[in-house]
Amino acid sequence: MGKTTDLKAFLDEKVDEYNQPGFIANDPISIPHNYRKKQDIEIAGFVAAVLAWGQRKTIINKCREFFEMMDNAPHDFVLNHQEDDLKPFLEFKHRTFNAIDALYFIEFFKNHYQQFDSLEDAFVVGVSTNTLSTEAHLIQFFNHFFALPDHPKRTYKHIPNPARKSACKRINMYLRWMVRKDDCGVDFGLWDRIRMDQLVCPCDLHVDRVGRKLGLITRKQTDWRTAIELTENLKRLDPNDPVKYDFALFGLGVEEKFY
Repeated sequence: MGKTTDLKAFLDEKVDEYNQPGFIANDPISIPHNYRKKQDIEIAGFVAAVLAWGQRKTIINKCREFFEMMDNAPHDFVLNHQEDDLKPFLEFKHRTFNAIDALYFIEFFKNHYQQFDSLEDAFVVGVSTNTLSTEAHLIQFFNHFFALPDHPKRTYKHIPNPARKSACKRINMYLRWMVRKDDCGVDFGLWDRIRMDQLVCPCDLHVDRVGRKLGLITRKQTDWRTAIELTENLKRLDPNDPVKYDFALFGLGVEEKFY
């Protein structure tokens, strides 16, 4: 796998294998695929990405539970719910995500969608369109998300920030879902103000291990600079759509144990 051309051919084949609808059912991306309305997809995708921690089956079940409490109409719910409608969320828990986090997420969504049509605005307002990566977008989102008074500081742990050196794997995954455009039916490609070549590859455990085996990652730790290193090396294979290789690296790790 030493030659770039050989590596590209190998990974392109794996992208074709895993970037197809059969990938959806067992992945958290199945949650936003339950919806058709743009804002429902945005909200469902964001919550699914944040809760994407642990076994995929458990993640999907907890996401279904979360949205059943919204009558599976998240955009309408966050804008129009009454205080009594929030009571079921007092019992919600997934790992370290609890009722305090859930209620703040709903408050954030309500406040945001009262002002904007799309969650994309939370990432792009005030950010230059010429940035090389989404780093500035993620910092902007963190600041926007926690702009409400009396926000719970415990919720910081669920919204990663590259300014704190986080690899931001779950938010990078969410941006892949929202931004990438192809005709394969997995990613949504709903957003136009962030470019595919700005996306940063989600660096989860499987992607990290496979990336290291293939020589795409050399840094010892896994942090924001590691995610950037991986993405820059993937840009050598496809400068316009480097994050498509997330499918290949993740698939090689979780399905083929290619470590």
